[in-house]
Order: sequence, then C-alpha cells, then structure tokens
Amino acid sequence: MSDVDIYKTQNFGNSSGWGRAPALLIVDFVNGFTDPARFGGGNIQEAIANTAVLLDACRSYGLPIVFTRVIYADDGADAGVFCLKAPSLVTLTEDNPESHVVDALKPRDGELIARKQQPSAFFGTNLHSWLTMRGVDTIIQTGCTTSGCVRASVIDALSYNYRNIVVTDCVGDRAIGPHEANLFDMGQKYGDLLTCEETLAALAQLMGVRAEAAE
Repeated sequence: MSDVDIYKTQNFGNSSGWGRAPALLIVDFVNGFTDPARFGGGNIQEAIANTAVLLDACRSYGLPIVFTRVIYADDGADAGVFCLKAPSLVTLTEDNPESHVVDALKPRDGELIARKQQPSAFFGTNLHSWLTMRGVDTIIQTGCTTSGCVRASVIDALSYNYRNIVVTDCVGDRAIGPHEANLFDMGQKYGDLLTCEETLAALAQLMGVRAEAAE
C-alpha cells in the first residue's frame, strides 16, 4: 500500500475548499531568505516570483494582504528557545535590511505587517484579530519556509477554523526534501494544495460570484 493509499483509506486528504472571504498571507519573504549564505536557498526565489503575480491579482480584487517579518529586539531580549536552535535569527532586527520584505513584494499602505519572534504568523501577533475584523474565512498561504514558518502558520490558521489554500509554487524552502514532504502532509491534513495558476482561476471565479451577488 502506498503512502497516498494509507491516507486515503483513513479518509484523510479531503478538500476544505474556499469560503467567501479570502485573504493573502505572505510569510517571511524577506531579504535574508533570498540569500543561501544566510537563510535561503532551495526554491525560495522562484516562489517569490510566483507570489508577485498572485499578489498583484489579490490587490486588484481588494483582498486583505498580510506580510510577516521575523523581528527581534536589538539587544535580543525577546529571543527564546527558537534562537537556541537557530541562533542567527536573532540578527533579524527591525533595522537590519535582511529582515525587510523583498522589493518585488513591497507592502503598500493598508496592508498588515505582522512582526513575530516564533514560527507561526499567529503566535504573539494581532493577525487573528485583524483578519476577524475583516470577516476573513479563507487564508491563501505563501512564503517560506514550507517546512517551518509556513507550516506553523497553516496549522494555527486551521486551529482558528480558517480554510487554508497552500499555493504550492508560491511557498519555498532551503531544501527541497522538506518542502515536498511538508506539502504532502499539509495537503492531507491542514489545507488544500493549489498551484498559482489554479489559485488565480479559483479567485477569478469567486470574485465573479461575489460581484454578481452584490448587484
């Protein structure tokens, strides 16, 4: 029995689908993660390029947009166990260019920048309340790394009862093995896996339905 068959037999891998009000979450696509000598590598650059296309579309529909940045105090006072495992993270301070969102995805006014010290975009941030105020029920998940902060954000989003759309070519990792393994696992338990092209098509249909309903 294959891995897929095991999950299918146990009735995993079902679709949670789309709700009526999506938002785009871009996790940690910052300068430091574009550099293999720092935090990057793998397919992160390609994922950023694809996310730029998706971001333009989401902006054209007026969807809520969220970016995350890993930010620690200059003196490291808020560093925790995560920084024991990955000490270089503590260098990502507010003014360090490595902690800033890449120019290709530069945030605009009205878009949330959630500053975090832990993997999840939700832990210790105001993200959940910000999304709740806007009536969001579905989160389009992009960013890096697939096996780390994206996965943590997807699981927390599910725990808050958001539907997850994980855009497979808009998430990246420093190593391809963890990227592929975590996509498979998230697709079986925590979210729906769609390519950027599939996500754009689904958004166009959803936004069309919303426009018709508003008329």
